[in-house]
Amino acid sequence: MEHVTVRDLVKACGGRLLCGAPDEPIRHISIDSRHMKGQDLFVPIIGEKVDGHQFMEGAFAAGAKAALTSRHDQMEDCHPWIRVEDTKLALQSIGAWYRERMALPLIGVTGSVGKTTTREMIAGALSARYQVYQTPGNSNSQVGVPITMTEISSQDEIGVIELGVSEPGEMHRISMVARVNQAVMTNIGIAHIGQLGSQMGICREKLHIQDGMAPGGILYVNGDDPILREVSPKEGCRRITYGMDPSCDYYAEDLTLKDGCFSFTAWCRDRGEQALVKLSVPGRHMVGNAMAALAIARENGVFMAEAAGMLEQFCGLGGRQKIHHVRGITIIDDSYNASPVSMKAGLQVLLDMPKTGRSFAVLGDMKELGPEASFHHREIGEFLAGKGVDFVLLYGELAAEMEAPLKREKGTQVHCFQDREALYQWLDGQLLSGDTLLVKGSNSMGLGAVVLALLKEQKSLKA
Repeated sequence: MEHVTVRDLVKACGGRLLCGAPDEPIRHISIDSRHMKGQDLFVPIIGEKVDGHQFMEGAFAAGAKAALTSRHDQMEDCHPWIRVEDTKLALQSIGAWYRERMALPLIGVTGSVGKTTTREMIAGALSARYQVYQTPGNSNSQVGVPITMTEISSQDEIGVIELGVSEPGEMHRISMVARVNQAVMTNIGIAHIGQLGSQMGICREKLHIQDGMAPGGILYVNGDDPILREVSPKEGCRRITYGMDPSCDYYAEDLTLKDGCFSFTAWCRDRGEQALVKLSVPGRHMVGNAMAALAIARENGVFMAEAAGMLEQFCGLGGRQKIHHVRGITIIDDSYNASPVSMKAGLQVLLDMPKTGRSFAVLGDMKELGPEASFHHREIGEFLAGKGVDFVLLYGELAAEMEAPLKREKGTQVHCFQDREALYQWLDGQLLSGDTLLVKGSNSMGLGAVVLALLKEQKSLKA
């Protein structure tokens, strides 16, 4: 935050200053008492299991300059304490207030799969011409988005932020904080279907990204997605489609595959503009992500050839189909998260890789799929059966549901594990130079630790 005092924050959140200097300058907001950036406002979030108010003393000891509270009515302290009814809602009010002070355009990214990678690619494409701010890490929630707003500086010329949801009503709340000028929807899968009920329910929830968008905004949708191609923008806004279908406003054609990565020609239909794009990340789905980035860059004044040059430099993110080469082994680290859509995409990357040795797939549980979770895991087994993967290692009770369809096919060895250490030891004893390994599962399964151990960056896998 720039040029913000405690007095400003009291007004922004409708709070009451219990004690301390109202002119105290505040630069950052923190919800973690262990990590302060300097001149921080500490916001104690009340969660299902932990109440952040119990860490107030530690926050001030770590350097916090002020704090919100909903547990105290009077204080005598040298630090400013701001009394509010609900600390999370107060944080959102501060984020919305700070957003109103900014004139820069914001682009919001949502979808079931690929939000973070698409956000990174959009930011990269826009950086050909602008200083770009983007969501740090995975701060895309009711708590993360308001903090993200306050970290945007006056030096930034355009912003790309990620908005994620896991429950009904959440997108409306964060959209009213971010008030994006343009929004992109990557796809509609079944992640969080347990909370949102159906794919149409997921789509309806994510469309609320437009709630805070002013007239004249743009909704970019993946024209290859059967649900998204039917959606309409809110009144006063326009829709732009992107993808591989030639009916899209921005589309890719002439795809060629080399070493698992695609090259293609990107077209802007209305302008008749084209550019050759060479990706450095594997996977056909990355073509769609790149087309989103190209469309948004072009609509914001960046020529497609300029944007394509920046996209070629994108090499992926840790845990999201990041390629490692160690001891002659190719490791595809896709361990950050998993859903049926992303699981199939990750497996397709493995299948598309040049095969110089044996192929291995380590697949963990996909979480938050609701009562149909077993069915969705068996479906992945059906998808993979007969594809020629030499070894499939299943980790977790749900992942074990993939075993039956896989074992009906000859040529694939299937092993089930409930212990991550045993899984790693089996792999470490089997992998040889020339082999290719995919590691994929929900983040809570901790398969990233297996990757780190194989890279010899982590010595123990014990929880």
